[in-house]
Amino acid sequence: MDAEPTPPAVVAAVQMCSGADAQENLASAARLLGVAAARGASVAVLPENFSLMPRHDAERRAHAEADGSGPVQDFLSRTARELKLWIVAGSLPISGAAGGRLAQSCLVYGADGERKARYDKIHLFDVDLPGRQESYRESAHMAPGEASVVIDTPAGQLGLSICYDVRFPELYRRLVAAGAQWLVVPSAFTVPTGEAHWEPLLRARAIENLCYVVASGQWGLHANGRRTWGHSVIIDFWGRILAQLPEGEGVISGGIDLPAQAAARRSIPALAHRRDGLFQHG
Repeated sequence: MDAEPTPPAVVAAVQMCSGADAQENLASAARLLGVAAARGASVAVLPENFSLMPRHDAERRAHAEADGSGPVQDFLSRTARELKLWIVAGSLPISGAAGGRLAQSCLVYGADGERKARYDKIHLFDVDLPGRQESYRESAHMAPGEASVVIDTPAGQLGLSICYDVRFPELYRRLVAAGAQWLVVPSAFTVPTGEAHWEPLLRARAIENLCYVVASGQWGLHANGRRTWGHSVIIDFWGRILAQLPEGEGVISGGIDLPAQAAARRSIPALAHRRDGLFQHG
């Protein structure tokens, strides 16, 4: 008899409205990760700034942890082990970066509680939103990362990114060239940019790379007066939306069907048709 096909791995995206109280944020994260585990997820993705949405830079610096040590990292290790769940920990500030700045780091923990990867956000959000009194300068307190990261997970080879990275398709080409089968985009998108660009950018990254995309977002009004877009979403390799949560805290989940993805990549071998040599920067 033919062997039964392996069911798709279930992954989850957690949507939060994090504030300026780290303990309350971690309690919310623990509850929502428990929901993800109860739904059968093997990997759950937290949003950017899940443990703190600081009101000012001093709060961010006070919350920062040394690499490998601190209450947030202890929480992630313990929760992953207790729930037997891989956790992609959106982002948290890690000290020790160049020039006395912090790194905006996405940490990944396995179901055994061991840390499996660290990715430092490469592209920093230094923008003035058009027509609005909103200005952001992440580079004032954050140092950019220098390396892309792909790791093996129970749901396949995973490429890591954070929020503003989604506007730079060359990063995702590099991740897929390194073997990524699914991508995460933990975010805290502003409302004006989210309303205009969030879904189109995510679907573009999925379609052009024939890759699953799991994007977990912050949502709502935060203690610093900022509103974030939410709309956490799971998109398949064809650009189809498998699950979405427009508003509120919660969890969405979906399956990563690697054989179906591989068949699509064989049918439309666009990744193999790339001619990078023609488009190198001078």
